[in-house]
Amino acid sequence: MALVGTDKDMSFYIGREASKQLWKRFCAEVTTEINLLAENWKYLLGGLICQYIHGLAARGVHYFHRPGPILQDVGFYLLPELGQDRAYISETVFTTIFLSFVMWTFHPFIFKTKKIYTVLIWCRVLAFLVGCQFLRIITFYSTQLPGPNYHCREGSKLATLPPPDNILQALLIVPRGVLYGCGDLIFSSHMIFSLVFVRTYQKYGTRRFIKQCAWLAVIAQSFLIIASRKHYTVDVVVAWYTVNLVIFFIDKTLPELPDRTSALLLPVTKDSKSKEENHKLLNGNSGDPAEWRPRTQINGKIVEDGKTLHEAVINGV
Repeated sequence: MALVGTDKDMSFYIGREASKQLWKRFCAEVTTEINLLAENWKYLLGGLICQYIHGLAARGVHYFHRPGPILQDVGFYLLPELGQDRAYISETVFTTIFLSFVMWTFHPFIFKTKKIYTVLIWCRVLAFLVGCQFLRIITFYSTQLPGPNYHCREGSKLATLPPPDNILQALLIVPRGVLYGCGDLIFSSHMIFSLVFVRTYQKYGTRRFIKQCAWLAVIAQSFLIIASRKHYTVDVVVAWYTVNLVIFFIDKTLPELPDRTSALLLPVTKDSKSKEENHKLLNGNSGDPAEWRPRTQINGKIVEDGKTLHEAVINGV
């Protein structure tokens, strides 16, 4: 009985200490991210404002949309139509990609091993999104195509929008307008978000299996968008090469993210113990000196789990 009681006390102690470490790690991460936010809030705010402008532009082109016969499309010929009752499938895939990426960007607040800073990764993501959306606005305002989606076809009350009664109505973006928009076709906004998110995780993520699943999900989403008749095939094809080119060029102009996974091998002194503890909380190193090893970053790309240093160096050359 005494032994059982000892085991329970030990389990309770371990659980309590783990909770304390998690809370300390969370607080340390919050402090770090607040400092980064204070330095980079202008970029985040600018990116969010551009998201609003993009939404406003997409709603604005709906006023010019005129329904008409669906254009001849090779994707429509090759892929069977899912129908309105199964159109949710493509949205489910997109929502999974979107939420998974958002949760991953906030993992440094919880997990011990961390590779990125949340504020800095979102600054980079917003830069990619703004570049792609700027080109998208120019494209779909240049030529308005008759929408292939069900609510954009002839006979649908949602295919056209009456002129706004006042300036507030023109500037207000409602969820219904986002879901039932027409005219903003070339190129697909869903593909912009998905490709930006997957490309970012491809560079800064560490799980090879998740990377492979993410690319498969984007490919599946491409076919589902066409099968759902939400976009023409050209909208998806243009998104594939435009988004990748925009990311390639913008990524070269932006400064590389700092590698927070490398630990400096410094002697432990009485004055440095608090700094050492804070460093461990932020970067996920344990107190064992054997684990004080730099985790490699090659050309700004985090080495994936399962790769050795030798393999990483070979691939980085």
